[in-house]
Amino acid sequence: MDALPIASLAPTDAAAKRGQSPEKIRETAEAFEASFLSQMLKPMFEGLQTDGPFGGGEGESTWRSFLIDAMAKQAVKAGGIGMADTVMSEMLKMQEQAA
Repeated sequence: MDALPIASLAPTDAAAKRGQSPEKIRETAEAFEASFLSQMLKPMFEGLQTDGPFGGGEGESTWRSFLIDAMAKQAVKAGGIGMADTVMSEMLKMQEQAA
């Protein structure tokens, strides 16, 4: 699913009244997608051992959640899984309905 270009989305009257631009809505939708991906990635790392010659030991397991969050944000930056587009669309619909 291709991302909607932000420039093609004109702010609605409700968005203008509330000061919520499509860019801000896109940012929120992408943050939600990154949070979702982070939660989905966590189980992948739960069983990994951090000992051994190339393991990071206790420090690696302590900072692992930051690594997972960074990977999720990078995945969204690279196009994500398309969730941000759907979330943004729904947010715009809700905003229009509230007007």
